[in-house]
Amino acid sequence: MQLLDLIETTVVGLGYELVEFETSPRARLLRVFIDRPESAQTEKSGISVEDCAAVSSQLSRVFMVENVDYDRLEVSSPGLDRALVKPADYRRFAGQEVQLKLRVPMGNQRNFSGVLDGLRLEGGVEMVCLRVNETLQQFALENIDRARLVPKF
Repeated sequence: MQLLDLIETTVVGLGYELVEFETSPRARLLRVFIDRPESAQTEKSGISVEDCAAVSSQLSRVFMVENVDYDRLEVSSPGLDRALVKPADYRRFAGQEVQLKLRVPMGNQRNFSGVLDGLRLEGGVEMVCLRVNETLQQFALENIDRARLVPKF
């Protein structure tokens, strides 16, 4: 089983959602970002230190059994500027302000900010819809290098 699959299976089995997984060179540092699934979201829900500790403890045990070699494991919430990684994230956070960075520039622009209008399927291609200054822009999901929520304070 690959490391990502192992982590995702463990995190989902504990009732959380795997948002992102990062490794350092040679996989010495494993960084795991978890959230509550959309179905478990409430107004005051979030990831607590106890949630991170529970996932960290379980992953440590799983890594020991599976002989995963690493030096340090970090488990964290995705934060207020949560990354949008999966297609479901673009549906879930529709209506919120986001920042996008494209892999290939559109015209001469690579960075965009606006209100997420969801995800649409057009001609077999998933398109992220973003409302920028009252104009609806569409970007192929595969062309998005990085997308993050913009926190409101």
